[in-house]
Amino acid sequence: MEDMEALKAQVKKLNAQATQFKMDLHDLSEELPINWEQIPELATKTFEAYKALAEVRAKTKGV
Repeated sequence: MEDMEALKAQVKKLNAQATQFKMDLHDLSEELPINWEQIPELATKTFEAYKALAEVRAKTKGV
C-alpha cells in the first residue's frame, strides 16, 4: 500500500513539473521569434518530463 501512495505522490509531482514545462513552452511559442534558441532545450525538458510521468503512471497500473 505504501508503494502505491509513493507512486501517487510521484505522479502528482511529475505532473506538476510536466505541466509547468508545457506552460513554459507555450509562453516561449507566443514570444517567437524572441528567444527561439531556447526551443530545443525547453522541448527536451518537456519531453523528458512527460516521458517520466508516463513511466510512473504505467507503474501505478502494475501495482
